[in-house]
Amino acid sequence: MTNTISKYIGLIFISLFFTSCIDTVDVDLATAKPRLVIDAAIKWQKGTDGSEQQIKISRTRGFYENAAVPVTDALVEITDENNQIFTFTDADEDGIYITDNFQPQLENEYTLSVNVDNRSFKATEKLKSVSSIDSIQQIKDGGFTGEDIEVKVYYKDPANIENFYLYTFDVDYLAFPTFSIFDDEFNDGNTIFAYYTEEDLEIGDTLKIRAHGISDTYYNYLEVLLDQAGAAGGPFQTQPATVRGNIVDQDNPEDYIFGYFSLSETDHLNYEIK
Repeated sequence: MTNTISKYIGLIFISLFFTSCIDTVDVDLATAKPRLVIDAAIKWQKGTDGSEQQIKISRTRGFYENAAVPVTDALVEITDENNQIFTFTDADEDGIYITDNFQPQLENEYTLSVNVDNRSFKATEKLKSVSSIDSIQQIKDGGFTGEDIEVKVYYKDPANIENFYLYTFDVDYLAFPTFSIFDDEFNDGNTIFAYYTEEDLEIGDTLKIRAHGISDTYYNYLEVLLDQAGAAGGPFQTQPATVRGNIVDQDNPEDYIFGYFSLSETDHLNYEIK
C-alpha cells in the first residue's frame, strides 16, 4: 500500500513539474525603426541578352512578424556610362521592380538610383565577367565523417587578370542557398574549383549551382558578411558590427540601409547527385 501511494505521489509531482515547464513567457523586445532593404543584384546569365532584370525593395520587420514589408512607391533607375537610363517599375505592387530593356556590357560602369520616402539613394558598380563551369566531380566518401557527398565545380581562371567569384549552391529541402566566395590571388590562370558538401545530400537530389563574377568591393563585403554569419557565438562574444553595403543616402550617408548593388555575368548548372 505504501509503495502504491508513493507511486501516485511521484506521478503527481512529475505532472506538476512538466505542467510548470510549459508556461508562456512573453519577451519584451526592443523595437528599432524599420530600415530600407534594397536587393539590387543584376545577373546576366551567359547565352541570354540580359534584358530582363529585377530589383527588390522592402523594409525590415519585427521579430514576430512573418511577412515581408514591400515598398511599392519607389522610383528606380539604372544609368550606364553612356547616360542611357533603364527604368524599373513595380507593376504588381509587390516590391519587385522589373525592366525588360536592360543592356549589359562587361566592365561597363552602372549607377543605381532609388528615390523613396523623399530620400535619394545611389550606388555605382561595374559589371564583372565570370569563367564558365567546365566540369563536376562528385565524391561519395567526403566530409568530416568520410560518409558525406562532396561536389567540386571546376572552372578555368583567366591569366593576368584579378578575378573574384561568388558561387551559390541550392537544394530544394534547404530554405536558403549556401554562399561561397573565391579569389585568384594564388591560382591566377589555373583550373580551380568551388566546393560543396551537405550532410543530408542524397542520390537523386538536384543541386542548383550558379557562378557569379563579382567586384573586389563586393567580395570584401561578402567576406565580412559570411564571416559574421558563420562565426561561433558565445555568451560573452562581442556583437557583430553592422555590415554596410554600397547604397548610400545622398543627403545623410550615416543613416544607412541594408543591401548591395552588384552586377554579375553568371553561369549555372543543375547537377543531379549520382
